[in-house]
Amino acid sequence: MRRAGPRGEGVPAVITVTDLVESLGPGLLQVVVEGRDAEVHDVVLAEPGDAAGQRGALVLGVALTGPDAAVALLEQASAAGAGGVVVKAPAARDPRVRRAARRLGAALVELRPHASWAHVVWLLRGAVDRASAPDTGAFGTPGVHNDLFALADTAAEIVDAPVTIEDTRSRVLAHSARQDTADPARLSTIVGRRVPPQVLAHYRAAGVFRRLARSDEPVLVPAGPDGTLPRLVVPVRAGGEWLGSVWAVAGRPVPAERVRELTGIASVLALHLLRLRAEAGIARRVSAGRLRAALRGGAPDSDGGPGLPGGPWRVALLGAPGGPGDVRPRLDVWESVVRRFGWHQPLLADLDGLLFALVTEAPRSGAEGSARDGAAPGCGSAAWLRHVLARVRPHDPGLYATVGGPAHSPEELPRSRAEAVELDRLVASGRLAVDAGTGTGTDADTDASGAVFLEDVWDAVVVERARAAVLRSGSALLGGPLAALEAHDRAHGTCHLVTLAAWLDHFGDPRSAARELRVHPNTLRYRLRRLGEAADLDLSSPRTRLALRLQLAALEDGGAPGGE
Repeated sequence: MRRAGPRGEGVPAVITVTDLVESLGPGLLQVVVEGRDAEVHDVVLAEPGDAAGQRGALVLGVALTGPDAAVALLEQASAAGAGGVVVKAPAARDPRVRRAARRLGAALVELRPHASWAHVVWLLRGAVDRASAPDTGAFGTPGVHNDLFALADTAAEIVDAPVTIEDTRSRVLAHSARQDTADPARLSTIVGRRVPPQVLAHYRAAGVFRRLARSDEPVLVPAGPDGTLPRLVVPVRAGGEWLGSVWAVAGRPVPAERVRELTGIASVLALHLLRLRAEAGIARRVSAGRLRAALRGGAPDSDGGPGLPGGPWRVALLGAPGGPGDVRPRLDVWESVVRRFGWHQPLLADLDGLLFALVTEAPRSGAEGSARDGAAPGCGSAAWLRHVLARVRPHDPGLYATVGGPAHSPEELPRSRAEAVELDRLVASGRLAVDAGTGTGTDADTDASGAVFLEDVWDAVVVERARAAVLRSGSALLGGPLAALEAHDRAHGTCHLVTLAAWLDHFGDPRSAARELRVHPNTLRYRLRRLGEAADLDLSSPRTRLALRLQLAALEDGGAPGGE
Protein backbone atom coordinates (compact mmCIF):
# COMPACT_ATOMS: atom_id res chain seq x y z
CA MET A 1 0.00 0.00 0.00
CA ARG A 2 1.27 3.47 -0.84
CA ARG A 3 -0.10 6.96 -0.75
CA ALA A 4 -1.35 8.42 -4.00
CA GLY A 5 0.89 11.46 -3.97
CA PRO A 6 1.91 13.93 -1.27
CA ARG A 7 -0.61 14.70 1.40
CA GLY A 8 -1.39 18.34 2.14
CA GLU A 9 -0.93 19.82 5.56
CA GLY A 10 -3.43 22.13 7.18
CA VAL A 11 -6.54 22.28 9.28
CA PRO A 12 -8.28 18.89 9.19
CA ALA A 13 -11.80 18.90 7.82
CA VAL A 14 -14.61 16.37 7.66
CA ILE A 15 -14.98 14.96 4.13
CA THR A 16 -16.81 11.73 3.28
CA VAL A 17 -16.71 9.23 0.45
CA THR A 18 -19.92 10.73 -0.95
CA ASP A 19 -18.39 14.22 -0.84
CA LEU A 20 -15.44 13.06 -2.93
CA VAL A 21 -17.54 11.20 -5.48
CA GLU A 22 -19.95 14.10 -5.95
CA SER A 23 -17.10 16.59 -6.25
CA LEU A 24 -15.62 14.70 -9.22
CA GLY A 25 -18.98 14.11 -10.86
CA PRO A 26 -20.79 11.08 -12.32
CA GLY A 27 -18.66 11.07 -15.44
CA LEU A 28 -15.75 9.59 -13.48
CA LEU A 29 -17.03 8.00 -10.27
CA GLN A 30 -20.31 6.57 -9.08
CA VAL A 31 -21.31 5.10 -5.72
CA VAL A 32 -22.46 1.49 -6.12
CA VAL A 33 -22.91 0.64 -2.42
CA GLU A 34 -23.19 3.55 0.00
CA GLY A 35 -21.90 1.74 3.06
CA ARG A 36 -21.16 3.84 6.14
CA ASP A 37 -20.14 6.93 4.13
CA ALA A 38 -17.10 7.18 6.38
CA GLU A 39 -14.73 10.11 6.60
CA VAL A 40 -11.76 10.20 4.24
CA HIS A 41 -8.40 11.66 5.24
CA ASP A 42 -6.13 10.08 2.64
CA VAL A 43 -6.04 8.32 -0.74
CA VAL A 44 -3.95 5.15 -1.07
CA LEU A 45 -3.19 2.65 -3.84
CA ALA A 46 -3.68 -1.05 -3.07
CA GLU A 47 -0.43 -2.93 -3.72
CA PRO A 48 -0.55 -6.67 -4.58
CA GLY A 49 0.29 -8.75 -1.50
CA ASP A 50 0.34 -5.72 0.81
CA ALA A 51 -2.08 -4.79 3.58
CA ALA A 52 -4.93 -2.84 1.99
CA GLY A 53 -5.94 0.45 3.50
CA GLN A 54 -5.82 2.22 6.79
CA ARG A 55 -8.35 4.05 8.92
CA GLY A 56 -9.82 7.02 7.07
CA ALA A 57 -8.29 6.09 3.69
CA LEU A 58 -9.99 5.73 0.33
CA VAL A 59 -8.41 2.63 -1.23
CA LEU A 60 -7.93 2.56 -5.01
CA GLY A 61 -7.96 -0.94 -6.49
CA VAL A 62 -5.67 -0.08 -9.39
CA ALA A 63 -4.15 -3.55 -9.88
CA LEU A 64 -7.27 -5.69 -9.38
CA THR A 65 -7.58 -8.63 -11.77
CA GLY A 66 -11.25 -9.50 -11.30
CA PRO A 67 -14.24 -9.80 -8.92
CA ASP A 68 -12.49 -12.23 -6.54
CA ALA A 69 -9.63 -9.79 -6.05
CA ALA A 70 -12.14 -6.98 -5.51
CA VAL A 71 -13.92 -8.97 -2.77
CA ALA A 72 -10.60 -9.69 -1.06
CA LEU A 73 -9.68 -6.00 -1.22
CA LEU A 74 -13.01 -5.02 0.31
CA GLU A 75 -12.49 -7.44 3.19
CA GLN A 76 -8.95 -6.22 3.88
CA ALA A 77 -9.91 -2.55 3.62
CA SER A 78 -12.93 -3.01 5.89
CA ALA A 79 -10.82 -4.78 8.50
CA ALA A 80 -8.37 -1.86 8.44
CA GLY A 81 -11.17 0.69 8.90
CA ALA A 82 -10.75 2.28 5.47
CA GLY A 83 -13.38 4.76 4.33
CA GLY A 84 -14.17 2.98 1.07
CA VAL A 85 -12.84 1.18 -1.99
CA VAL A 86 -12.76 2.31 -5.63
CA VAL A 87 -13.01 -0.50 -8.21
CA LYS A 88 -13.08 -0.09 -11.97
CA ALA A 89 -16.01 -1.29 -14.04
CA PRO A 90 -17.17 -3.95 -14.73
CA ALA A 91 -15.89 -5.57 -11.51
CA ALA A 92 -17.61 -2.94 -9.37
CA ARG A 93 -21.01 -4.06 -10.71
CA ASP A 94 -20.39 -7.78 -10.19
CA PRO A 95 -23.08 -9.18 -7.84
CA ARG A 96 -20.45 -10.90 -5.65
CA VAL A 97 -18.60 -7.64 -5.15
CA ARG A 98 -21.76 -5.71 -4.32
CA ARG A 99 -22.92 -8.38 -1.85
CA ALA A 100 -19.55 -8.29 -0.12
CA ALA A 101 -19.68 -4.51 0.19
CA ARG A 102 -23.17 -4.61 1.70
CA ARG A 103 -22.19 -7.40 4.09
CA LEU A 104 -19.13 -5.49 5.28
CA GLY A 105 -20.86 -2.10 5.38
CA ALA A 106 -18.13 -0.71 3.14
CA ALA A 107 -18.56 2.05 0.58
CA LEU A 108 -18.02 0.69 -2.93
CA VAL A 109 -17.27 3.22 -5.67
CA GLU A 110 -17.12 2.45 -9.39
CA LEU A 111 -14.51 4.02 -11.66
CA ARG A 112 -16.29 4.43 -14.99
CA PRO A 113 -14.92 2.31 -17.90
CA HIS A 114 -13.54 5.21 -19.93
CA ALA A 115 -11.83 6.92 -16.96
CA SER A 116 -8.09 6.83 -16.37
CA TRP A 117 -6.67 5.79 -12.99
CA ALA A 118 -3.89 8.37 -13.37
CA HIS A 119 -6.36 11.19 -13.90
CA VAL A 120 -8.64 10.13 -11.05
CA VAL A 121 -5.74 9.72 -8.62
CA TRP A 122 -4.61 13.26 -9.40
CA LEU A 123 -8.12 14.66 -8.95
CA LEU A 124 -8.82 12.76 -5.72
CA ARG A 125 -5.47 13.74 -4.28
CA GLY A 126 -6.14 17.41 -5.02
CA ALA A 127 -9.61 17.24 -3.47
CA VAL A 128 -8.37 15.59 -0.27
CA ASP A 129 -5.49 18.04 0.02
CA ARG A 130 -7.94 20.89 -0.53
CA ALA A 131 -10.02 19.65 2.38
CA SER A 132 -6.91 19.39 4.55
CA ALA A 133 -6.02 23.04 3.96
CA PRO A 134 -9.23 24.85 3.06
CA ASP A 135 -7.98 28.34 3.85
CA THR A 136 -6.68 28.91 0.32
CA GLY A 137 -10.08 29.95 -1.01
CA ALA A 138 -13.28 28.34 -2.15
CA PHE A 139 -12.44 28.04 -5.82
CA GLY A 140 -9.33 25.93 -5.92
CA THR A 141 -5.68 26.35 -5.15
CA PRO A 142 -3.71 29.11 -6.86
CA GLY A 143 -1.78 26.43 -8.78
CA VAL A 144 -4.89 25.27 -10.62
CA HIS A 145 -5.78 28.83 -11.63
CA ASN A 146 -2.23 29.52 -12.76
CA ASP A 147 -2.36 26.40 -14.92
CA LEU A 148 -5.57 27.63 -16.56
CA PHE A 149 -4.00 30.97 -17.48
CA ALA A 150 -0.92 29.16 -18.82
CA LEU A 151 -3.15 26.94 -20.96
CA ALA A 152 -4.99 30.02 -22.23
CA ASP A 153 -1.65 31.52 -23.29
CA THR A 154 -0.69 28.27 -25.02
CA ALA A 155 -4.00 28.17 -26.87
CA ALA A 156 -3.53 31.79 -27.94
CA GLU A 157 -0.13 30.92 -29.41
CA ILE A 158 -1.59 27.97 -31.33
CA VAL A 159 -4.35 29.96 -33.03
CA ASP A 160 -2.49 33.29 -33.02
CA ALA A 161 -5.50 35.01 -31.46
CA PRO A 162 -6.87 36.13 -28.06
CA VAL A 163 -8.40 33.29 -26.00
CA THR A 164 -10.69 32.90 -23.00
CA ILE A 165 -11.53 29.74 -21.06
CA GLU A 166 -15.14 29.75 -19.89
CA ASP A 167 -17.37 27.42 -17.90
CA THR A 168 -20.80 26.20 -18.97
CA ARG A 169 -22.41 29.36 -17.52
CA SER A 170 -20.23 31.61 -19.71
CA ARG A 171 -18.17 32.75 -16.73
CA VAL A 172 -14.53 33.51 -17.52
CA LEU A 173 -12.13 31.18 -15.70
CA ALA A 174 -8.95 32.39 -17.42
CA HIS A 175 -7.82 34.43 -20.40
CA SER A 176 -4.66 34.77 -22.43
CA ALA A 177 -2.33 37.67 -21.77
CA ARG A 178 -2.64 38.59 -25.41
CA GLN A 179 -5.86 40.47 -26.18
CA ASP A 180 -4.50 42.89 -28.78
CA THR A 181 -7.04 42.06 -31.48
CA ALA A 182 -9.98 41.59 -29.12
CA ASP A 183 -13.31 43.25 -29.91
CA PRO A 184 -15.43 45.26 -27.42
CA ALA A 185 -17.45 42.16 -26.50
CA ARG A 186 -14.27 40.29 -25.50
CA LEU A 187 -12.99 43.21 -23.43
CA SER A 188 -16.36 43.46 -21.62
CA THR A 189 -16.24 39.72 -21.01
CA ILE A 190 -12.81 39.90 -19.37
CA VAL A 191 -13.60 42.98 -17.28
CA GLY A 192 -16.98 41.64 -16.13
CA ARG A 193 -15.75 38.02 -15.77
CA ARG A 194 -18.73 36.85 -17.83
CA VAL A 195 -20.10 37.21 -21.35
CA PRO A 196 -22.38 40.28 -21.70
CA PRO A 197 -26.12 39.47 -21.99
CA GLN A 198 -26.52 40.87 -25.51
CA VAL A 199 -23.62 38.76 -26.77
CA LEU A 200 -25.03 35.67 -25.04
CA ALA A 201 -28.34 36.28 -26.80
CA HIS A 202 -26.51 36.30 -30.15
CA TYR A 203 -24.76 33.00 -29.37
CA ARG A 204 -27.98 31.35 -28.17
CA ALA A 205 -29.82 32.44 -31.29
CA ALA A 206 -27.05 30.85 -33.36
CA GLY A 207 -27.46 27.57 -31.44
CA VAL A 208 -23.88 27.66 -30.17
CA PHE A 209 -24.55 26.33 -26.68
CA ARG A 210 -26.78 23.50 -27.91
CA ARG A 211 -23.96 22.32 -30.16
CA LEU A 212 -21.33 22.64 -27.43
CA ALA A 213 -23.46 20.61 -25.01
CA ARG A 214 -24.02 17.76 -27.48
CA SER A 215 -20.91 17.53 -29.64
CA ASP A 216 -17.13 17.27 -29.36
CA GLU A 217 -16.65 19.17 -32.61
CA PRO A 218 -15.32 22.75 -32.70
CA VAL A 219 -17.88 25.44 -33.53
CA LEU A 220 -17.25 28.46 -35.75
CA VAL A 221 -19.53 31.33 -34.70
CA PRO A 222 -20.12 34.03 -37.33
CA ALA A 223 -19.64 37.72 -36.60
CA GLY A 224 -22.31 39.30 -34.44
CA PRO A 225 -23.79 42.73 -33.79
CA ASP A 226 -21.84 45.77 -32.55
CA GLY A 227 -18.59 44.67 -34.13
CA THR A 228 -18.38 41.25 -32.46
CA LEU A 229 -15.79 39.24 -34.41
CA PRO A 230 -16.21 35.55 -35.32
CA ARG A 231 -15.29 32.99 -32.68
CA LEU A 232 -13.73 29.55 -32.87
CA VAL A 233 -15.12 27.58 -29.92
CA VAL A 234 -13.76 24.22 -28.78
CA PRO A 235 -15.83 22.30 -26.18
CA VAL A 236 -14.08 20.84 -23.14
CA ARG A 237 -15.50 17.47 -22.10
CA ALA A 238 -14.67 14.65 -19.71
CA GLY A 239 -16.57 11.38 -19.58
CA GLY A 240 -19.20 12.76 -21.92
CA GLU A 241 -19.86 15.71 -19.61
CA TRP A 242 -19.53 19.25 -20.96
CA LEU A 243 -17.31 21.21 -18.54
CA GLY A 244 -16.60 24.41 -20.46
CA SER A 245 -15.08 25.71 -23.65
CA VAL A 246 -12.16 27.55 -25.22
CA TRP A 247 -13.16 30.72 -27.09
CA ALA A 248 -10.72 32.18 -29.63
CA VAL A 249 -11.31 35.42 -31.52
CA ALA A 250 -11.18 34.26 -35.15
CA GLY A 251 -10.71 37.42 -37.16
CA ARG A 252 -9.28 35.26 -39.95
CA PRO A 253 -9.63 31.53 -40.78
CA VAL A 254 -7.75 29.12 -38.50
CA PRO A 255 -5.91 26.29 -40.34
CA ALA A 256 -7.24 22.78 -39.72
CA GLU A 257 -4.00 21.57 -38.09
CA ARG A 258 -4.19 24.46 -35.60
CA VAL A 259 -7.78 23.52 -34.77
CA ARG A 260 -6.61 19.95 -34.06
CA GLU A 261 -3.88 21.27 -31.75
CA LEU A 262 -6.45 23.39 -29.92
CA THR A 263 -8.64 20.31 -29.50
CA GLY A 264 -5.66 18.56 -27.90
CA ILE A 265 -5.31 21.44 -25.44
CA ALA A 266 -8.99 20.96 -24.54
CA SER A 267 -8.36 17.38 -23.37
CA VAL A 268 -5.64 18.61 -20.99
CA LEU A 269 -7.86 21.47 -19.88
CA ALA A 270 -10.62 19.00 -18.96
CA LEU A 271 -8.50 17.59 -16.12
CA HIS A 272 -7.85 21.06 -14.73
CA LEU A 273 -11.54 21.96 -14.86
CA LEU A 274 -12.43 18.72 -13.10
CA ARG A 275 -9.90 19.44 -10.39
CA LEU A 276 -11.12 23.01 -10.05
CA ARG A 277 -14.70 21.81 -9.67
CA ALA A 278 -13.71 19.08 -7.22
CA GLU A 279 -11.72 21.46 -5.03
CA ALA A 280 -14.48 24.08 -5.14
CA GLY A 281 -17.08 21.48 -4.17
CA ILE A 282 -14.98 20.22 -1.29
CA ALA A 283 -14.28 23.77 -0.12
CA ARG A 284 -18.00 24.56 -0.08
CA ARG A 285 -18.76 21.42 1.89
CA VAL A 286 -15.99 22.17 4.38
CA SER A 287 -17.20 25.75 4.76
CA ALA A 288 -20.81 24.61 5.24
CA GLY A 289 -19.74 21.98 7.78
CA ARG A 290 -17.82 24.47 9.87
CA LEU A 291 -20.59 27.03 9.70
CA ARG A 292 -23.09 24.36 10.69
CA ALA A 293 -20.97 23.48 13.73
CA ALA A 294 -20.66 27.14 14.72
CA LEU A 295 -24.43 27.66 14.45
CA ARG A 296 -24.98 24.65 16.68
CA GLY A 297 -22.62 26.10 19.26
CA GLY A 298 -19.55 24.01 18.49
CA ALA A 299 -16.10 25.27 19.38
CA PRO A 300 -15.04 27.46 16.44
CA ASP A 301 -11.51 28.34 15.55
CA SER A 302 -10.12 31.69 16.53
CA ASP A 303 -11.81 34.70 14.92
CA GLY A 304 -14.73 32.58 13.79
CA GLY A 305 -12.74 29.96 11.93
CA PRO A 306 -11.00 29.90 8.56
CA GLY A 307 -13.07 31.37 5.79
CA LEU A 308 -15.31 33.45 8.07
CA PRO A 309 -15.11 37.24 7.88
CA GLY A 310 -14.47 39.34 10.95
CA GLY A 311 -17.47 39.95 13.20
CA PRO A 312 -19.88 41.02 14.38
CA TRP A 313 -22.18 38.76 12.39
CA ARG A 314 -25.87 38.06 11.99
CA VAL A 315 -27.51 34.74 11.18
CA ALA A 316 -30.16 34.96 8.46
CA LEU A 317 -32.71 32.23 7.78
CA LEU A 318 -33.34 32.17 4.03
CA GLY A 319 -36.86 31.37 2.94
CA ALA A 320 -38.02 30.26 -0.50
CA PRO A 321 -41.20 28.84 -2.03
CA GLY A 322 -41.96 25.22 -1.31
CA GLY A 323 -42.00 25.18 2.47
CA PRO A 324 -40.64 22.22 4.45
CA GLY A 325 -38.92 19.37 2.69
CA ASP A 326 -35.67 18.90 0.89
CA VAL A 327 -33.47 21.91 1.57
CA ARG A 328 -31.35 21.32 -1.53
CA PRO A 329 -33.64 23.19 -3.97
CA ARG A 330 -33.69 26.18 -1.62
CA LEU A 331 -29.91 26.07 -1.36
CA ASP A 332 -29.59 26.01 -5.15
CA VAL A 333 -31.96 28.97 -5.54
CA TRP A 334 -30.26 31.10 -2.91
CA GLU A 335 -26.73 30.22 -4.03
CA SER A 336 -27.65 31.33 -7.53
CA VAL A 337 -29.18 34.58 -6.23
CA VAL A 338 -26.30 35.63 -3.97
CA ARG A 339 -23.67 34.76 -6.57
CA ARG A 340 -25.55 36.79 -9.16
CA PHE A 341 -25.30 39.78 -6.85
CA GLY A 342 -21.57 39.40 -6.29
CA TRP A 343 -21.17 37.17 -3.20
CA HIS A 344 -18.92 34.62 -4.87
CA GLN A 345 -17.96 32.74 -1.69
CA PRO A 346 -21.26 32.71 0.22
CA LEU A 347 -21.44 31.38 3.77
CA LEU A 348 -24.50 29.14 3.48
CA ALA A 349 -25.39 26.01 5.45
CA ASP A 350 -28.44 23.85 6.01
CA LEU A 351 -29.30 22.84 9.55
CA ASP A 352 -32.36 20.92 10.80
CA GLY A 353 -34.10 21.32 7.45
CA LEU A 354 -33.60 25.10 7.34
CA LEU A 355 -31.20 27.18 5.25
CA PHE A 356 -28.99 29.79 6.92
CA ALA A 357 -26.54 32.46 5.79
CA LEU A 358 -23.91 34.14 7.92
CA VAL A 359 -23.74 37.84 7.04
CA THR A 360 -21.62 40.58 8.55
CA GLU A 361 -23.20 43.33 10.61
CA ALA A 362 -21.51 46.02 8.50
CA PRO A 363 -19.82 46.00 5.08
CA ARG A 364 -16.15 45.06 5.32
CA SER A 365 -13.39 47.17 3.90
CA GLY A 366 -12.32 45.61 0.63
CA ALA A 367 -15.40 43.36 0.63
CA GLU A 368 -15.89 41.45 -2.57
CA GLY A 369 -18.37 42.75 -5.07
CA SER A 370 -19.15 46.08 -6.61
CA ALA A 371 -22.10 47.97 -7.92
CA ARG A 372 -21.58 46.40 -11.36
CA ASP A 373 -24.44 44.31 -12.75
CA GLY A 374 -26.71 45.12 -9.81
CA ALA A 375 -24.31 44.02 -7.10
CA ALA A 376 -24.22 46.22 -4.02
CA PRO A 377 -21.00 47.18 -2.25
CA GLY A 378 -20.15 45.07 0.79
CA CYS A 379 -21.39 41.72 -0.48
CA GLY A 380 -22.29 39.37 2.34
CA SER A 381 -23.36 42.11 4.77
CA ALA A 382 -26.79 42.56 6.36
CA ALA A 383 -27.44 45.74 4.37
CA TRP A 384 -26.44 43.95 1.18
CA LEU A 385 -28.93 41.15 1.91
CA ARG A 386 -31.70 43.71 2.32
CA HIS A 387 -30.67 45.25 -1.02
CA VAL A 388 -30.67 41.88 -2.78
CA LEU A 389 -34.15 40.99 -1.56
CA ALA A 390 -35.48 44.38 -2.63
CA ARG A 391 -34.15 43.65 -6.12
CA VAL A 392 -35.32 40.03 -6.51
CA ARG A 393 -38.69 39.99 -4.73
CA PRO A 394 -40.57 41.79 -7.53
CA HIS A 395 -39.74 38.74 -9.67
CA ASP A 396 -39.52 36.07 -6.92
CA PRO A 397 -41.96 37.13 -4.15
CA GLY A 398 -41.49 33.81 -2.34
CA LEU A 399 -37.94 34.73 -1.32
CA TYR A 400 -37.44 36.33 2.08
CA ALA A 401 -35.05 36.34 5.03
CA THR A 402 -35.47 36.55 8.79
CA VAL A 403 -32.38 37.98 10.46
CA GLY A 404 -31.34 37.50 14.09
CA GLY A 405 -29.61 40.07 16.24
CA PRO A 406 -25.87 40.84 16.06
CA ALA A 407 -23.43 38.22 17.38
CA HIS A 408 -20.24 39.87 18.65
CA SER A 409 -18.44 36.57 19.23
CA PRO A 410 -18.73 33.07 17.71
CA GLU A 411 -20.31 31.88 20.95
CA GLU A 412 -23.30 34.15 20.26
CA LEU A 413 -24.05 32.67 16.82
CA PRO A 414 -26.50 30.03 18.17
CA ARG A 415 -28.48 32.83 19.84
CA SER A 416 -28.68 34.80 16.58
CA ARG A 417 -29.75 31.61 14.77
CA ALA A 418 -32.48 30.95 17.34
CA GLU A 419 -33.78 34.50 16.85
CA ALA A 420 -33.87 34.04 13.08
CA VAL A 421 -35.81 30.78 13.52
CA GLU A 422 -38.20 32.50 15.94
CA LEU A 423 -38.92 35.23 13.39
CA ASP A 424 -39.46 32.64 10.67
CA ARG A 425 -42.06 30.87 12.80
CA LEU A 426 -43.89 34.17 13.22
CA VAL A 427 -43.84 34.64 9.45
CA ALA A 428 -45.10 31.09 8.89
CA SER A 429 -47.91 31.60 11.42
CA GLY A 430 -49.05 34.80 9.73
CA ARG A 431 -48.20 37.02 12.70
CA LEU A 432 -45.50 38.75 10.66
CA ALA A 433 -45.74 39.77 7.01
CA VAL A 434 -42.69 40.10 4.81
CA ASP A 435 -44.15 42.21 2.03
CA ALA A 436 -46.26 44.99 3.47
CA GLY A 437 -44.42 46.46 6.43
CA THR A 438 -42.88 49.79 7.28
CA GLY A 439 -39.81 48.61 9.13
CA THR A 440 -40.73 50.79 12.11
CA GLY A 441 -41.28 47.97 14.56
CA THR A 442 -44.99 48.71 15.17
CA ASP A 443 -47.88 46.26 15.07
CA ALA A 444 -45.91 43.37 13.59
CA ASP A 445 -44.73 45.44 10.65
CA THR A 446 -41.63 44.38 8.76
CA ASP A 447 -39.35 45.88 6.18
CA ALA A 448 -40.95 45.99 2.74
CA SER A 449 -37.81 44.53 1.19
CA GLY A 450 -38.64 41.06 2.51
CA ALA A 451 -35.85 41.10 5.10
CA VAL A 452 -37.25 40.82 8.63
CA PHE A 453 -34.73 42.11 11.18
CA LEU A 454 -35.13 41.39 14.88
CA GLU A 455 -34.88 45.03 15.96
CA ASP A 456 -37.58 46.05 13.47
CA VAL A 457 -40.17 43.71 14.99
CA TRP A 458 -39.02 43.54 18.60
CA ASP A 459 -42.53 44.28 19.91
CA ALA A 460 -44.03 41.33 18.04
CA VAL A 461 -41.29 39.07 19.42
CA VAL A 462 -41.86 40.23 23.02
CA VAL A 463 -45.60 39.62 22.74
CA GLU A 464 -45.07 36.23 21.11
CA ARG A 465 -42.69 35.11 23.85
CA ALA A 466 -45.11 36.22 26.55
CA ARG A 467 -48.03 34.55 24.77
CA ALA A 468 -46.04 31.33 24.49
CA ALA A 469 -45.22 31.51 28.21
CA VAL A 470 -48.92 31.83 29.03
CA LEU A 471 -49.67 28.76 26.90
CA ARG A 472 -46.87 26.77 28.55
CA SER A 473 -48.39 27.41 31.97
CA GLY A 474 -51.00 24.73 31.23
CA SER A 475 -53.95 27.10 31.49
CA ALA A 476 -54.18 30.33 29.56
CA LEU A 477 -56.75 31.69 32.03
CA LEU A 478 -54.98 31.00 35.37
CA GLY A 479 -58.20 31.64 37.28
CA GLY A 480 -58.51 35.23 36.03
CA PRO A 481 -61.73 36.94 34.89
CA LEU A 482 -61.50 35.60 31.33
CA ALA A 483 -62.74 32.21 32.53
CA ALA A 484 -66.12 33.72 33.38
CA LEU A 485 -66.27 35.63 30.09
CA GLU A 486 -65.40 32.53 28.08
CA ALA A 487 -68.08 30.51 29.90
CA HIS A 488 -70.67 33.23 29.24
CA ASP A 489 -69.79 33.32 25.53
CA ARG A 490 -70.17 29.57 25.27
CA ALA A 491 -73.44 29.46 27.18
CA HIS A 492 -75.18 32.48 25.67
CA GLY A 493 -73.53 33.04 22.30
CA THR A 494 -72.21 36.44 23.32
CA CYS A 495 -68.94 37.95 22.11
CA HIS A 496 -67.38 39.27 25.31
CA LEU A 497 -63.86 38.03 24.48
CA VAL A 498 -63.61 39.63 21.03
CA THR A 499 -65.18 42.83 22.35
CA LEU A 500 -62.65 43.03 25.17
CA ALA A 501 -59.76 42.33 22.77
CA ALA A 502 -60.85 45.13 20.41
CA TRP A 503 -61.33 47.55 23.31
CA LEU A 504 -57.85 46.77 24.66
CA ASP A 505 -56.28 47.07 21.21
CA HIS A 506 -57.83 50.53 20.78
CA PHE A 507 -57.70 51.64 24.42
CA GLY A 508 -58.94 55.22 24.72
CA ASP A 509 -60.46 55.20 21.22
CA PRO A 510 -63.87 53.50 21.36
CA ARG A 511 -64.76 54.63 17.83
CA SER A 512 -61.80 52.69 16.38
CA ALA A 513 -62.72 49.65 18.47
CA ALA A 514 -66.30 49.84 17.21
CA ARG A 515 -65.10 50.08 13.61
CA GLU A 516 -62.98 46.94 14.07
CA LEU A 517 -66.04 45.09 15.42
CA ARG A 518 -68.26 46.65 12.72
CA VAL A 519 -70.75 47.88 15.27
CA HIS A 520 -72.05 51.30 16.33
CA PRO A 521 -70.12 52.96 19.21
CA ASN A 522 -73.28 52.79 21.34
CA THR A 523 -73.41 49.03 20.74
CA LEU A 524 -69.81 48.81 21.94
CA ARG A 525 -70.68 50.72 25.12
CA TYR A 526 -73.61 48.40 25.74
CA ARG A 527 -71.40 45.35 25.29
CA LEU A 528 -68.83 46.75 27.71
CA ARG A 529 -71.54 47.20 30.38
CA ARG A 530 -72.72 43.62 29.88
CA LEU A 531 -69.12 42.46 29.97
CA GLY A 532 -68.60 44.15 33.34
CA GLU A 533 -71.67 42.37 34.69
CA ALA A 534 -70.35 38.95 33.61
CA ALA A 535 -66.91 39.26 35.26
CA ASP A 536 -65.08 41.34 37.84
CA LEU A 537 -62.70 43.51 35.76
CA ASP A 538 -60.51 46.41 36.82
CA LEU A 539 -59.66 47.92 33.44
CA SER A 540 -58.15 51.00 35.05
CA SER A 541 -55.04 48.95 35.98
CA PRO A 542 -52.30 48.93 33.26
CA ARG A 543 -51.03 45.60 34.57
CA THR A 544 -54.49 44.07 34.35
CA ARG A 545 -54.95 45.32 30.80
CA LEU A 546 -51.55 43.86 29.77
CA ALA A 547 -52.26 40.50 31.41
CA LEU A 548 -55.72 40.29 29.85
CA ARG A 549 -54.39 41.05 26.37
CA LEU A 550 -51.69 38.37 26.66
CA GLN A 551 -54.26 35.83 27.82
CA LEU A 552 -56.53 36.78 24.93
CA ALA A 553 -53.63 36.32 22.51
CA ALA A 554 -53.04 32.85 23.92
CA LEU A 555 -56.74 32.01 23.55
CA GLU A 556 -56.77 33.32 19.98
CA ASP A 557 -54.00 30.87 19.15
CA GLY A 558 -56.32 28.04 20.11
CA GLY A 559 -59.45 29.59 18.65
CA ALA A 560 -61.43 31.74 21.05
CA PRO A 561 -65.20 31.38 21.16
CA GLY A 562 -67.33 34.19 19.87
CA GLY A 563 -70.96 35.11 19.34
CA GLU A 564 -73.23 37.26 17.28
